[in-house]
Amino acid sequence: MKAGSGLVNSFWIGLLLWSVQAISGCATEAAKKAEPFRLAEAAAGSSTVPLPAQKSIVSSNPPSSGSSLDALRQGKAAADGPMKTIYFAFDSYDLTVDSRAVLKVHAAWLKANPSSLVEIEGHCDERGTTEYNLALGAKRARAAMDYLMALGVNVSRLRTISYGEELPVCRDATEACYLNNRRARFVESRSRPVS
Repeated sequence: MKAGSGLVNSFWIGLLLWSVQAISGCATEAAKKAEPFRLAEAAAGSSTVPLPAQKSIVSSNPPSSGSSLDALRQGKAAADGPMKTIYFAFDSYDLTVDSRAVLKVHAAWLKANPSSLVEIEGHCDERGTTEYNLALGAKRARAAMDYLMALGVNVSRLRTISYGEELPVCRDATEACYLNNRRARFVESRSRPVS
């Protein structure tokens, strides 16, 4: 009887340790979700919300300059570089005919500028949950990246990031504003010279 009792005690101790670890992981996720909300409030110009601290991004690619997040941190509007932003229909990550034409121009530009790297930012309008919009933004950025790869751009020169609804260019509750927020934005950076 004691051998069985020790097995039951081991089970409960293991379950307790697993529960503590799972709860700790949930608290970490909740802390991660709080930051995008602060970013959205900071973008709205709330004076009571501090801008997020500069964080280093872990990536195999060099950091981009001119990203929407960098612009927010500097209190400026994000400026387009050599590549134009493309736009999406509501609740869609399908590329339009116009978007495909813009991406063909981007592919030609990237082939003519082989030292350039591109970060493709996926953005959404405010409708939908934060989680849904982060996933949709990722799909929009990925759709643009996949099309560029199909046009012959090497995947090592491309990376994607989703900001979901957190970095809008417009805050009005109008269809025109929503359209401007449903976008994939292209941020160009130069690769570091290989020594």
